[in-house]
Amino acid sequence: MVQTGPDQTMPDAGPDSAPVASDLARAQITRSGAGFVLTGVLNVRSLPTILPELEALAGQDVQIDLSDLAKIDTAGAYALIRLRARLQDRGAVLSLTGVQPDHQALIERVEHSLPKPETRTAAPRNLMAGFDALGRKVVEFLRFLGDLHGMLGLFLARLVYAIRHPSEFRLTALVHHCDQVGLKAVPIVALMGFLIGVVLAFQGSVQLRQFGAEIFVVDLIAISILRELGILLTAIIVAGRTASSFTAAIGSMKMREEIDAMRTLAIDPALALFVPRILALLIVLPILGMIANLTGLIGGAMMAWIELGISPGMFMARLLDDTSLDHVIVGFVKAPVFALIIGVIGCHAGMQVGGNAESLGAQTSSAVVRAIFMVIVADALFSVFFAILGI
Repeated sequence: MVQTGPDQTMPDAGPDSAPVASDLARAQITRSGAGFVLTGVLNVRSLPTILPELEALAGQDVQIDLSDLAKIDTAGAYALIRLRARLQDRGAVLSLTGVQPDHQALIERVEHSLPKPETRTAAPRNLMAGFDALGRKVVEFLRFLGDLHGMLGLFLARLVYAIRHPSEFRLTALVHHCDQVGLKAVPIVALMGFLIGVVLAFQGSVQLRQFGAEIFVVDLIAISILRELGILLTAIIVAGRTASSFTAAIGSMKMREEIDAMRTLAIDPALALFVPRILALLIVLPILGMIANLTGLIGGAMMAWIELGISPGMFMARLLDDTSLDHVIVGFVKAPVFALIIGVIGCHAGMQVGGNAESLGAQTSSAVVRAIFMVIVADALFSVFFAILGI
């Protein structure tokens, strides 16, 4: 069909018939008194010819009569709208007169369909704006804590379900994640613990030598590592390794719609993805903390022997006589809590990934930062709690 107007059609011409006259007509613009007259057909075919003439008008107020315009399409309507915009930018005005109703409707429809530029107003900088931003951050943080609470509840519910239905629990996945989270993290955790012990012994010896109390470097190393630094730094390392890997793995599955496919196959994503990962953290983090404690004590003992002449036997005797078992218990009590924090934050961030790689990267980095921050906050709360109890 050949279009002759917005609402009119005529039969196609046969292969041997003459071309339609209206299709051969071209748009022409001529001066008429104080304005211009646009005639012919203003469509995508005639635009290359008429467009330079229209652009030449963009310097003054222009009045164009469209009463004799036979036909116009969306490209022609867009050309008139663009001419009006250029004139407005230069302080001029485009007036269209004699516009046929169907042509006017097409021009308005094209104009309404054009994307509108985003207008960003500068945020006010005053005391109320600061309180508003702070309040929004607080609400966002509280909402994040609520989401974490929901994720923790989901994990505990699925864990209870797995205990009651052991045949549906994926033991292979648990062993795999224990290997990824625990065994492959042993070298970096052991090296970190050893170096922390060395640094504590060296810095402690420098300070305690001034008071002739070098022997107390053993107490310094033992209490610092067993009570605080061993499990805290282990949790921070695990947060950097594991929270990011959980987010990346679950987020990439969400991007590829694998989680939706699991639901379609009646596979619970929480039982299949969350429980093995978080349970693996609960199992291996105390073990990694123990490794960090042992290597930290070994590093501290070696530096104390080299720097202060405290033999390993004397170091061990002092460690067993003056170090309370409470310090060890305090350190290991924190491990399951840190594991829950890291696992829940990593899995939650993975489920927040959108459909693009940028979202995956943002959620991965956010998971690491949030996990480390929450681990440090939890450690501070533990310190206050045990100080109140006198432990």
